[in-house]
Amino acid sequence: MSTDYQQAREGLGLRLRELRLTTPAGRLTGAQLAERLGWPASKVSKLELGKQTATPEDLRMYTEAVGRPEAYEEVLARLRGFESQIRSWKRQLAAGHRPVQAAHNQAQARATVLKAWESSWVVGILQTPGYARAILRHFAGLHGSRLDDLEDAVNARMERQRLLYEPGRKYHIILSEAVLRHMVCPPADLAAQLSYLSGVIGLKTVELGIVPFTASMKLPPGAGFWIYDDRQVVTETWHAELWMDDDATVATYLKVWKTLQESAVYGADAQNVINAALRALNSH
Repeated sequence: MSTDYQQAREGLGLRLRELRLTTPAGRLTGAQLAERLGWPASKVSKLELGKQTATPEDLRMYTEAVGRPEAYEEVLARLRGFESQIRSWKRQLAAGHRPVQAAHNQAQARATVLKAWESSWVVGILQTPGYARAILRHFAGLHGSRLDDLEDAVNARMERQRLLYEPGRKYHIILSEAVLRHMVCPPADLAAQLSYLSGVIGLKTVELGIVPFTASMKLPPGAGFWIYDDRQVVTETWHAELWMDDDATVATYLKVWKTLQESAVYGADAQNVINAALRALNSH
């Protein structure tokens, strides 16, 4: 968990504690508030110490129980502030997979220059339906999320590809060769995915680079990320997405991207790396 996120969560907890200690009817103990809410006493403690993230409903109940319902919008705004930076997969996927895809569609549609690095899988906007379906199934299994909207989510991810054909937008995408080799989907789907990547190299709106296994690298591959218009970074961890827009963070990721780009090959050389992966797959 990032320091900024934890500090924000602790700040919200301090504000909740302040509300409990200054109720219109007088000071409440944590145990008294918990009894009033029907919560375990430990929950009040965890919220106030920043050891548990409140839900909007928790905040509504808390402010009403301490007789300060007018403070709800204030504390909710605090919660929204740090949740906009760290978006828990568990919370996001509770509403299904399609809304997550739609949010990324909107974010990319607002940007004109997009940079990406990925060392684990093909980035979403370049995925074929079969590949996307397999990736979404893997993550649904990891997080125990619902799959009833899987096809809607795949279709939403495919809708994102229309952005590749809109003039005035430029994608600068770098993939590790490992991405081309990972068997994260059935062989037939991976073959279709590699063939699609070959065609992407000719698009005017896309600059696709591949970092070969044999390339000399100044940095380890690290986690994948996107940079939108050099102003916002989006990266994923196993538990959450991080959406960051402070200048120092963006500058760091830009430096990482430019350093990784030095190891990438483009055009015919990138095509050769993709074709080699396709030949190796077909040989099996």
